[in-house]
Amino acid sequence: MTIRRRHLAAVLAAGLLLTGCGQGGEGTTADPAATTPAASPATTAAVTTSPEPTTPATESPTVTAPPTSAGPEHDQQDVSFASMMVPHHQQALEMSDIVLGKQGVDPQVTQLAQQIRSAQAPEIDAMNSWLQGWGVTPPPMDHSGHMDGMLDEKQMAALRQADGPEAGRLFLEGMIEHHQGAADMARAELEKGQNPQAKALAEQIIASQEAEIAQMRSMLGQ
Repeated sequence: MTIRRRHLAAVLAAGLLLTGCGQGGEGTTADPAATTPAASPATTAAVTTSPEPTTPATESPTVTAPPTSAGPEHDQQDVSFASMMVPHHQQALEMSDIVLGKQGVDPQVTQLAQQIRSAQAPEIDAMNSWLQGWGVTPPPMDHSGHMDGMLDEKQMAALRQADGPEAGRLFLEGMIEHHQGAADMARAELEKGQNPQAKALAEQIIASQEAEIAQMRSMLGQ
């Protein structure tokens, strides 16, 4: 009998102990810091910005000076081409120098004049060297007529006397005509010439001067 009472008392005591643990668990407030995971630092997405496309600056065409030695292989067309193109180029340089020496000329016109001078001066030197190697004396520059687009003395005088915008306009109009004559001479060289260096220069003249003709027409249109 005593043993049963003791057993019952032990069971009751165990029940009370379990009940107290349960009540303590429900009454305990969980620490938010312990249960809430730490906030992840905000991730900043890397923004890659493409550079804005830039408008390429207008550049002068690459000028390749022709070789000063054209070799002995040549025909009469090669001689005529170089002999005529030397004074033709010389007038283009003279026209450019006139404009470059004036005040109030459109900067686009003076830039073009300098471009023409930079391209054609070395070509004159090369062709004079070819003619010397072929035993030919270049003819003097002649303004007597409009042959091959060259300006006559009256046109040259008008360019010298003009000022500012008027000088720029006369330069553009005269140089268009001048370039057209040079391109025609170069085409004749390609058709009938024999010397490889002279024919290569003819191709270069056609490409560069036709591009400049288009540029000058656009400038006049503005």
